[in-house]
Amino acid sequence: RPIARTAVVSGCRSFGAPQQRSLSLHEYVSMELLKEAGVAVPKAVVAASPAEAFRAAEEIGTEDLVVKAQVLAGGRAQGTFKGGLKGGVQMVSSPEEAQVAAAGMISRKLLTKQTGQAGRICQRVLVCERRYLRKEYYFAVALEGAFQGPVLIGSARGGVNIEEVASEEPSAILKEPVDIAEGLREEQALHLARRMGFPEKSASAAAKNMLKLYGLFLRYDALLVEVNPLAEDAAGRVVCVDAKINLDDNAAFRQAGVFGQRDWSQADEKEREASEAGLNYVVLEGDIGCLVNGAGLAMATMDLIQLHGGRPANFLDVGGGATAEQVKEAFKLITSDAGVKSILVNIFGGIMRCDTIAEGILLAAGELALKIPVVVRLQGTGVDRAKALIVESQLEILPCDELDQAAKAAVGLSKIVTLAKEARLEVSFQWRI
Repeated sequence: RPIARTAVVSGCRSFGAPQQRSLSLHEYVSMELLKEAGVAVPKAVVAASPAEAFRAAEEIGTEDLVVKAQVLAGGRAQGTFKGGLKGGVQMVSSPEEAQVAAAGMISRKLLTKQTGQAGRICQRVLVCERRYLRKEYYFAVALEGAFQGPVLIGSARGGVNIEEVASEEPSAILKEPVDIAEGLREEQALHLARRMGFPEKSASAAAKNMLKLYGLFLRYDALLVEVNPLAEDAAGRVVCVDAKINLDDNAAFRQAGVFGQRDWSQADEKEREASEAGLNYVVLEGDIGCLVNGAGLAMATMDLIQLHGGRPANFLDVGGGATAEQVKEAFKLITSDAGVKSILVNIFGGIMRCDTIAEGILLAAGELALKIPVVVRLQGTGVDRAKALIVESQLEILPCDELDQAAKAAVGLSKIVTLAKEARLEVSFQWRI
């Protein structure tokens, strides 16, 4: 079924990676958007309680039903709920069975390969009519740098983890670039449907659904519209059985209605706080906090930390227009992680002024009583004033001019702090330029 990661095929850009913030929608929201766009989907009703699941099954009016846990993670069918129920996708044959299945899912955490042992809370289920499928295909619309625009991705190998297919059998993945100015042509969609293996009697219906999915992709500023499977059922009808949609956070001002349905219960609390502060933050598993401006520079900074034997605790991009207050909030996020042993600030000042960053650091240091060693590498606009502010503060802040030197220092300080804590020793740092 649709994977939560958005790097859907080998060679496709990973839109779920920190370089690009995106809104990941629950399946029930995605399916509603598909339905509004005229895409063929099974009957489905979302339920927030076992009683609602019972009524949803009655409303659908068939004995062949599927109950799906609504969590933002792939591998739901193979997952296990804390509480015992195995499988976040259950086949049932009555409203009573739908109610029992929902009771085993709602308000419980589902553990899958993608969630780890933390799991993801399930607060809703989607009750769907069950379609008996003759053949399952994979279809997606994504942005890909190699084509400088949108590309259709199709495969006859649907209903499985498409990343594994791409790795083991690259020839099974078909790509059809779309001219963003001209748009998707009907004959182009029909050509892809035939290449994917749709029989002639259903290829036209598949192409029409592709056209509608592409229209939805443009309308909602999507980074990814993924249907797995796009299937032909036993009656020969083409239907989108499962869907995943990711939207570009930069389009939130245009897509307020959809963004209003963001489920923060599926995100780390720190990531929610970062979003409210206008910061791009992703929790990682290391012990070196990172504060950087620019996604590319942030990725390079994390790579250097790892190159020198350290592990970044987070991805945090303050962007080009951060205020001193936002920088202070960024430090709050970083230092709220008890596992952080040192902090590396790496700023290349262009639009973002180095002295604004320094002011934010000093605000954070004063309010948070920072005891974690901070390494700061500043270059660009306002750097001289920034360095002067740091020196005058007499705080435990190590200034470095070179990024490689700064990364080594952050890793070394993290190791010193770790050893000191293991030996139950107090440690402080003092340095001068």
